[in-house]
Amino acid sequence: MAVSVSLVAAALALAVVGSMSGDFAVSLPDVLGIVTGSTEGLPRTIVLEWRLPRIAAAAVVGVALGVAGGLFQTVTRNPLASPDIMGLSNGAFVGMLGALIVVGPSWESRTLGALIGGLVTALLIALLSSGTSAGGFRFIVVGIAVSSMAASLGTWLLLQVELDTALFASAWGAGTLAGVEATGVGAAGVLVVLLLLVVPVLSPGLRQLGIGDDLAAVTGVRVERLRASSLVIGVALVCVATTVSGPVAFVALAAPQIARRLTRTAHVPLVASALTGAVVLLGSDLIAQHVLPVTVPVGVVTVVVGGCYLVWLLSRELRRRG
Repeated sequence: MAVSVSLVAAALALAVVGSMSGDFAVSLPDVLGIVTGSTEGLPRTIVLEWRLPRIAAAAVVGVALGVAGGLFQTVTRNPLASPDIMGLSNGAFVGMLGALIVVGPSWESRTLGALIGGLVTALLIALLSSGTSAGGFRFIVVGIAVSSMAASLGTWLLLQVELDTALFASAWGAGTLAGVEATGVGAAGVLVVLLLLVVPVLSPGLRQLGIGDDLAAVTGVRVERLRASSLVIGVALVCVATTVSGPVAFVALAAPQIARRLTRTAHVPLVASALTGAVVLLGSDLIAQHVLPVTVPVGVVTVVVGGCYLVWLLSRELRRRG
């Protein structure tokens, strides 16, 4: 509980810093006045209409990716299993890009395209890795291979479209929160909340999976149904996040393991994973906007941070098994 409270406080602090930072600096008293409704004028417009949608998008996407990563790692019992590593983010992006080309740039078409792309990718991984457990080596390797194929397909699609569309989609494909709209973020937030309402129903069974499939089945858990339901929820969360920011890498991989170490639990804590994902993405977006010499997409920052984390995690696993 203390860890969750601390993560909420950290997220709020990062949100306040994000509201204050930019070419037009807003003081802390002005930010507090905007919250209470006592501050009007240009500072209110800048914070509420320009900066707050981006901050809200970082929180929504971070929560969605944190929970999705937690679900995947719990079901597979593998800390390397995450939606981005296994290609679901790239698959959702390809579906969204196809919808952008065929239907148009509306939020509804992008959401449907991302959902179809993510589900097709998940189905392809399941078919190609049939006969192995969800946490098996083959399952992970097939996911990485499908991720590469989806990324290649996305690059090919970008080469077939007009230059303006290709530039827009390329920046989006790197994972960016620039240009997000309040309407889209609000709709994504509603979808994420609806999906998260299912997670408490799954949580007792997910904790039982930690003792093994056979023992969990003896205690009354329908293992295959629980695993399928959890993966579907995880895929849907990734797809919704992708419609907002594009495929932001490594948040889903790192957030659950960071949360597990903070809480010092044997299982992946989903609430702490969600809050950790929000903190990681809020912090990464601040770095992308204000710390580096040039503004870069937030996905560039998460790739660097996540790459360092992945090297550390792999070396740690090799030492432990050796």
